[in-house]
Amino acid sequence: MEARSQCPMLKPRLAAFTQTLTDRLDLLKHRIDLSSKRLRFVVAGTVLLAGTASVATVTGTALAAPAAHAPEHPPVQEAQQAGALTYGLDISNYEPLYDWSDSQAQFGIIKATEGTDFRDASFARHWHELGQKGIVRGAYHYGHPANDPVAEAEHFLSVLNSQPAKPGDLLVLDLETTDGQSVSAVNSWAKTWLAHVKERTGVTPMFYSGWNFANTYGHGLAEYPLWVAHYSKDKGTVSPPADWKSWTIHQYTDYPIDQNVSALSADQLRDLGRQTA
Repeated sequence: MEARSQCPMLKPRLAAFTQTLTDRLDLLKHRIDLSSKRLRFVVAGTVLLAGTASVATVTGTALAAPAAHAPEHPPVQEAQQAGALTYGLDISNYEPLYDWSDSQAQFGIIKATEGTDFRDASFARHWHELGQKGIVRGAYHYGHPANDPVAEAEHFLSVLNSQPAKPGDLLVLDLETTDGQSVSAVNSWAKTWLAHVKERTGVTPMFYSGWNFANTYGHGLAEYPLWVAHYSKDKGTVSPPADWKSWTIHQYTDYPIDQNVSALSADQLRDLGRQTA
């Protein structure tokens, strides 16, 4: 969707501007409020409960708000080329009745907590079902940079530790909002949360966000595996934002529920998680 111009000097700027608009529209779509999520779940509910192949498409996170003046994407040739991709889903209390026993997913990541006091009501059920199914499982925390990052990390760990653990369990920070904080403050908040969880568990947590948000607020976080949402890229073809050299999981759609692919095998994903129960 490159804008046409008779002036060659304007063409790259117009192309970049057009790409930025595309990204912003993509992430606005990604920023789904509670009512629209519930409506979509009602519409898709029959398919989900039927356990058909299309069921293997579940939702979990509300995604990143567009970052103002976000830089354009890296060149296409820098995109990570995917070979065999591992298919997975992420789920929250928007899909409390999802039947994992009939799912085609090879990994599932579910919401555990948000902020300093919210606990996802469906977390225990999903966690138990994923444990029974035996696929790779993970838990994520939705962060709010207006709060104390250590307090939020401890809230996440307290809920997570209330459930049985298995080797290979993944831990994830979902960061999509600034709460009005500056770029440096949000970045510092993320580093503190991630470092605290790593110190307390021995697990290097994964970092999840939309592409633009990660590109703006995620510098210096490349040591943490990247789970990036980008809906306008074909699955497995997204370029890593900010300082990351590669991505670990690409969330490529939220229809009818959140669907993902990983560049890693199931065993390689487990290697990123808990080493012991």
